Amino acid sequence: MTFTLYVDGDRWRAHTESVRARVREVIHTEHGVDGDLVPVIKGNGYGLGNRRLADEAARLGLTRIAVGTVFEAQQLAGQTEADILVLTPFEPADRIAASAWSDLAESAASQRITRTVSSRASWDVLAAGPGPVRVVLEGLTSMGRFGLTPDELRDLLLDPSTIDALAQDRIRLEGLALHLPLVQPSIDHRAIPGSRWHDAGVGPASPPKASARVVESWRWGLGWQAQLADLTESLTQSLTESNAPTSSITALTSAAAVWTSHLDDSELAVLRSALPDIALFARTGTRLWLGDRGALRARGTVLAVHLVPKGDASGYRQRRSTRAGAIAVVGGGTAHGVALQAPSPLSSARQRIRTAGAGILEAGGRSLSPFYVGGAQRWFVEPPHMQVSLIALPQDTSLPAVGTELDVDVRLTIAHPDRVIGLD
Repeated sequence: MTFTLYVDGDRWRAHTESVRARVREVIHTEHGVDGDLVPVIKGNGYGLGNRRLADEAARLGLTRIAVGTVFEAQQLAGQTEADILVLTPFEPADRIAASAWSDLAESAASQRITRTVSSRASWDVLAAGPGPVRVVLEGLTSMGRFGLTPDELRDLLLDPSTIDALAQDRIRLEGLALHLPLVQPSIDHRAIPGSRWHDAGVGPASPPKASARVVESWRWGLGWQAQLADLTESLTQSLTESNAPTSSITALTSAAAVWTSHLDDSELAVLRSALPDIALFARTGTRLWLGDRGALRARGTVLAVHLVPKGDASGYRQRRSTRAGAIAVVGGGTAHGVALQAPSPLSSARQRIRTAGAGILEAGGRSLSPFYVGGAQRWFVEPPHMQVSLIALPQDTSLPAVGTELDVDVRLTIAHPDRVIGLD
């Protein structure tokens, strides 16, 4: 146990419970169309592990979870009884993922899996299959990553093949998915002004105190409700003409839902007021699992300490010390996520200055480590190894004993600790 994530379990669970309670409070309606919090469980499990988070979602009484990929759905399907939404859109052209989808469709968990569909081609593949397949359709928001434009979505919903797929229960529509940016978008909507879809969101005035993310979600929600009404009418007519059972019309009630992301509680409250007759499912990951950062602490174990005279060489790259001191060998390297980071967003002058300064230091062979000794952040001797790091300690530092654990400031969304302690 050399790189460990310690969790104050009581404090951390109190936070997750408070997030659940607040989300449920702000999306509650008197019409029985509340929706719920949907925990996002993906990647490294926010440093805690996906299986552990699935258990915590069950402890919170949440019956739906969202995962990033079909492979994560495969890993968790046997570990949870929850319904699983796969966030990465279903893409039959991705042959490796398609194989995983095929295996999952034949598993016992198949009816608990919901696919995200963001293109007409993907929808057509599912609509032509035997089904039944649960689907949410994704709108192309200002995020600009995946999704159907409003016109594409309208054309898909009113296509005769869609009516047939719904009537024959080959597809079960679960709602509209909206993936929003972390910051407020500079535009409210990706829709083409004047389209029939967009007109549904132009007539009424924007909700009071609505952020750009809320306005964008609200316009999509209004359009979605209008298109569902047209879809229900077309489906009813088709079933009536064919004397077919009308059960698929009843099933469309589950489609009156919007699955959102990155809306805070105040934004959810405004959106709920603006869309009182539709279920809201708030997909939440970082805020739920890492929102109380003080309840989580990563530490690396000191495995060895060496005194280093001035001029001695050490490490893979045999760098010579410029002064006498010591080297601490600490558990925690690139395999654990130490010193890994995404490109900086550089959205402010201060961030640009800091990034430029760090680049100059690295060009000179110096890089600050995330490890703390004696209350100070210390320098790497060289870039971290796969499972350990070499930390340079000045001569006047009180040297840590072997077995001592050092605090480490690591990004938990990429951390892979050897052990998580506190949630057993």
